[in-house]
Amino acid sequence: MSSKVWGGRFTASPNQLVEEMNASISFDQALLDEDIEGSIAHVAMLARCGIVEEAEAEKLTEGLKKVHEKVTSGVATLSAQYEDIHMNVEMLLHEEVGELAGKLHTARSRNDQVATDMHLYLKKKVHNIIGLLKDVQHVLCDKAEAHLDTIVPGYTHLQRAQPISFAHHLLAYFWMFQRDTGRLEDSLKRIDVSPLGAGAIAGTTFPIDRTFTAELLGFDEVYPNSMDAVSDRDFIVEFLSNASMLMMHISRLSEEMIIWSSEEFKFVEFDDTFCTGSSMMPQKKNPDMPELLRGKTGRVYGHLMGLLTTLKGLPLTYNKDMQEDKEGMFDTVETLEKSLAVLAPMIESMTVRSEHMYESVKQDYSNATDLADYLVTKGMAFRKAHEVTGKIVLTAIQEKKNLLEVSLEEYKSYSSSIEADIYNCLRPESVVAARDSLGGTAPNQVKKQLNHAKSLLKSNY
Repeated sequence: MSSKVWGGRFTASPNQLVEEMNASISFDQALLDEDIEGSIAHVAMLARCGIVEEAEAEKLTEGLKKVHEKVTSGVATLSAQYEDIHMNVEMLLHEEVGELAGKLHTARSRNDQVATDMHLYLKKKVHNIIGLLKDVQHVLCDKAEAHLDTIVPGYTHLQRAQPISFAHHLLAYFWMFQRDTGRLEDSLKRIDVSPLGAGAIAGTTFPIDRTFTAELLGFDEVYPNSMDAVSDRDFIVEFLSNASMLMMHISRLSEEMIIWSSEEFKFVEFDDTFCTGSSMMPQKKNPDMPELLRGKTGRVYGHLMGLLTTLKGLPLTYNKDMQEDKEGMFDTVETLEKSLAVLAPMIESMTVRSEHMYESVKQDYSNATDLADYLVTKGMAFRKAHEVTGKIVLTAIQEKKNLLEVSLEEYKSYSSSIEADIYNCLRPESVVAARDSLGGTAPNQVKKQLNHAKSLLKSNY
C-alpha cells in the first residue's frame, strides 16, 4: 500500500524538507486515544447505515483495538513517513486487517477526523484541569480555616494599607479560581460538539448518521454546518484564553508567595521540597517553584497569541496553517496540569509565620483609617478627619512612634474629642473586626465567606 494516501495524483515524491515540515506525528501522536475512539465510532456508524457489512465492522473494530494496544505497549512504532496520527493508525490497521483497512476512511476526511480528535481530547483535559483546580481551592480553604485569626498587613500599591485576616487574603484567590472554573465549565458547551461526518468541506454522498456517532462519542451536539465544523478552532482559542487567565491568577499568587517568603517580609516559608539552593551561595533557599509558575504564564500567553495570529487571515475551510493549532494546545494542557499539581501541595506545606505577620502590623500606620473613622463618629467631617489623621501620622513618623504609642495628651492636642477608647479602636484585632460589612475582613464575614466557598466545592464534587 502506498505510504501516501493522496499519492495517486502525483508523479514525484515530496522534497525531504517538505516531508519533515509536513509531518505532525511528533506531536499529534498525543491524539492516539481519541483517534482510535473516533474511528471505532465511525465504523459502528458505517455498519449501522449499511455502508460496510457487520462482519467488516467487527474486524475493523478489533483491528483498531489491536493497533491501540500495540502502540501503547511499544510493540508498534509511529513513523513520520505517514505524516500524522490518522494515517499512522490506518497504516498499522492495514497490517492487522489487510485491504479492509481502506474502508475505514469511507465518508470521512482527515479534516473532520482531526477536529473530532481535538474536541474529544480537550473535553477530557478540561474536565481534568477543573478537578486539579478544585484541589487547589480545597487547599486554600483549609489554609484559610487554619488562619482565620491570623492578621497580616494588607497592601495597595505594595504599600501598607489596612490590616486584614490572612484567611481573607487567601480566599481572594479562591474566588479568582472559582471564576476560572466557571469559564472552563462554560467552555465545554463549545467543546462538546461533534464535527465527525462533516467530511472535507461539504459533507458526504454516503447516507451517514452524524447524530449516532455524536452519541457514541458522548457529544451533546453536532455542528450544523460542515464548513464550520472542519474550520472552527474557536474552542481551542477559548481554552487558551481561559488558560491564560488561570495562569495569570496562578502567577499573581506565586508573586505574592515569593514576596512573603523573602527576608524582608518573612511572612511564610516554603517547605524544602519546593525550593532549590544556589550553586555558589550556600545559605540560599530559592522559591524556584513559584518563580517557574510565574514564568510559565508568559509561555501560555504566547500560545494564545500564536493561534489567534495563525487563524486571523485564513479563508474557509481547512488550511495547512491549522496544523499549528496543536502544539500550543498540548503544551498549555501540560503546563496547566503540572502547575496546578505542584501549586496545591506547595500551599499546603507552606509554613505561615503568624507572629511575625502580627508584629509587622503593630509597627505600621495601617490603622490610620480607623483613627479618621473614629473622628467621624465624634462629629468631624471625613475630609477634615482625614487631614487631622494625616498630621498625626506625620508627627508619629517623625518621632518614630506607631499610633498606639502616641499619648492621649498628644491626641487631644489635635482634637479634644479623642478619648482613651482610641487605643482599643486602633488595636489590629479591632481594626480587622470593625470591617464587618458584607465581603469584609472581619472574622464573622470571613467565616461566612469560607462556608460559602466550602459549600461550592461540595456541590461541584
